[in-house]
Amino acid sequence: MTPRFQTTSHPRPETANFSLSADRMAQAKRILARYPEDRKASGILPILDLAQRENGGWLSKEAQDFVAELCEVAPIRVYEVASFYTMFYTEPVGEHVVQICRTTTCWLNGSDELTNCAKQKLGINLGESTPDGKFTLIEVECLGACANAPMVQVNDDYYEDLNSERFELVLEALESGKSLEAGSQSNRLSSAPDGGPATLVDYDATNNKTQKLAAFTPPEAK
Repeated sequence: MTPRFQTTSHPRPETANFSLSADRMAQAKRILARYPEDRKASGILPILDLAQRENGGWLSKEAQDFVAELCEVAPIRVYEVASFYTMFYTEPVGEHVVQICRTTTCWLNGSDELTNCAKQKLGINLGESTPDGKFTLIEVECLGACANAPMVQVNDDYYEDLNSERFELVLEALESGKSLEAGSQSNRLSSAPDGGPATLVDYDATNNKTQKLAAFTPPEAK
């Protein structure tokens, strides 16, 4: 089986003296305050997320040890969580983590084309990062946006209704640091059909109400 991540050529961040910023530490304390004093382990997941964001998108051993101390658990309990969930990265990743959904709906709608597009555009294979540390490319299982397949997730954002040409534009915008609107890249509204909504067409967005529709008359029984 191919490792999830290959060795990257960009510098490995120094994490020996890991700590959270004042703002994120305040967030962590608010999270821990939700639980009884002897149940601080319940905060491991959300606090790992804070630590990963603090550490440039990945969790070093030092970052995980910090979370273990904060949650008052043995470090192995944090290592288990960090290595189990795919949204946590225990090796350095690029500034933009490109996750291509490969589950059935996206695959049937062309996710393989997106993977090939990214490989060619970025010059890397799955599980690798670009030498400049800008991108990491991986495939993932269902991201829950099946109605807008094929789609990818980049960091916290979804880019949906993609094809090779649209995906290449997304990658170019991210590479150049341009502002890019997430969501559907075909300009359709949310998950409405192409061409516009087919229901609630009398919805009045200005007044936040739906006009009264004619009473429904069922067809005659055959």
